[in-house]
Amino acid sequence: MDQAFIIDFAMESIKTTLLLSAPMLGFGLVTGLLISIFQAVTSIQELTLTFIPKILAVFFSLILFFPWLIQIMLAFTSKILINFPDYIQ
Repeated sequence: MDQAFIIDFAMESIKTTLLLSAPMLGFGLVTGLLISIFQAVTSIQELTLTFIPKILAVFFSLILFFPWLIQIMLAFTSKILINFPDYIQ
């Protein structure tokens, strides 16, 4: 195991993590922005108003993107397991 392998493995892991978290973070961000605009327009300054819609948006995005997320996780895991003999040398 050399330094290039470790850097490549770390970059692949970070890329996979970002791909897995992006849909939920995006939906949460858009929902938070819409709630903030709604609060600014209506002058409602309730701090707890943003939590339930964000939680629902993240849950909805998780259900919506679940097959894609599983596919990415399986591809990453199978790549690790297939190349495992090369990793331990």
